[in-house]
Amino acid sequence: MLRVAILSSEAVPFAKTGGLGDVAGALPKALIRTGEVDASLVMPLYQQTDRRLLRELLFDNLEVEWTGGNRHVRVFLSEETISAPVFLIDAPEYFARPNVYGYSDDHTRYAFFCRAALALLKRLGRAPDVVHGNDWPCGFAIAEVRARRAYDDFYRQTRTLFSIHNLAYQGAFDPRDLGYFGFGWGEVHDAFLSEGAASALKAGLMLADALSTVSRRYSFEIQTPEQGYGLDWLLRQRRERLIGVTNGVDYDAWNPATDSHVAANFNAYDLSGKRECKLDLLRRFGLPEEAERPVVAIISRLVAQKGYDLIREAAPAILETGAFFIALGAGAQEYEDFLQSLRDHAPHRVGVFKGYAGEPLAHQIEAGADMFLMPSLYEPCGLNQMYSMRYGTIPIVRATGGLDDTVENFDRARGTGNGFKFGEYSARAMLGSIYEALFAYADKDVWRRIQLNGMRADNSWDAAARKYVEVYRAVMRM
Repeated sequence: MLRVAILSSEAVPFAKTGGLGDVAGALPKALIRTGEVDASLVMPLYQQTDRRLLRELLFDNLEVEWTGGNRHVRVFLSEETISAPVFLIDAPEYFARPNVYGYSDDHTRYAFFCRAALALLKRLGRAPDVVHGNDWPCGFAIAEVRARRAYDDFYRQTRTLFSIHNLAYQGAFDPRDLGYFGFGWGEVHDAFLSEGAASALKAGLMLADALSTVSRRYSFEIQTPEQGYGLDWLLRQRRERLIGVTNGVDYDAWNPATDSHVAANFNAYDLSGKRECKLDLLRRFGLPEEAERPVVAIISRLVAQKGYDLIREAAPAILETGAFFIALGAGAQEYEDFLQSLRDHAPHRVGVFKGYAGEPLAHQIEAGADMFLMPSLYEPCGLNQMYSMRYGTIPIVRATGGLDDTVENFDRARGTGNGFKFGEYSARAMLGSIYEALFAYADKDVWRRIQLNGMRADNSWDAAARKYVEVYRAVMRM
């Protein structure tokens, strides 16, 4: 059985800021279900983590080699929540803060986390066959495993997989700090260097035995100058070791038939509960309980990448259709101000929650909305379009990254497809797909067909986990 240690800066239900948290929380248990992988997860213990999720204090005094002398951390174990052992590194100096990211010393925080994670794996016993790091915070671990092979027998046979969830975030920092982290010279030091800075992401991309990203389409997009963020040359150079594996959906958490967060349960055989969920959603946002009026919803960070510049331009036309518009998220002040002004302009048609209300409201929006809007400039994978399909909510997406891989444009003649897609990044193209969706919504039989097409799609983690097993076995042969 393969022994795989997954390292992540976030994971549901312990801490989450985006899709990485969902992936890191779901993948270990899906791997264990295959019966071929002994998977574990290592992550920091944050201030926001619910301490009731911690089962026991595993180590009270784990020694971590660090510049200026050894540091000691506590390690907690939790395994009931995701059916796989989760080891949480308790280093209050770095992680007892209100937010997961956003600090000037983030690179130091995650360099220390990676060092502690590798010290922990050594303390646990047999070396992992594969260390699977996720995004730039784990680039330090990929680099260190590469370095340790030359002098540490414990890691000599360990291979590495580095997963890219969003290439735009590269973990840049002052290269003078590399010596402080123990990467003061040689091949590993040079792998970090990137146009006068150091990048933890670049080091991971250059030094990992294999690379993966979160959809097939995105694996090609990041090899282009348009979406390569200055690293497209490196990804083209390593394309033979790069694979796209589309994320799955944790159907234990996202299942309208069993979801405890929603007003009524429903499934593909009986959709009657969805109407009750819609009325409940309208009440939550103080909107008129007009069940026949369509609800267009969006849940995302309020940034240009998510298409909010298009939404701002198209907002008057969207409201002219007569639909409700509901938005949940936080981010750039200009988009928060835009949503507030839109709400003030049409308080009986627009519902807004600025911030992150936690999982329950996200589930309630997915269950109660009719259409889910994702007009992203780029989207490595995306999860909400797959959540939406599971809940009979029709995705309207731009054909990029994982959105293009998972959403099939509805074909009225054949009755196939589970959503609506547009290619050109423009408000005009987005509105065209919204109009198409509203036209289909007006025909109850057609709408039901699109809903069922989506609800019956298999976007489970089981299929994705099997692909990861193949990747791990290929990495072991490298």
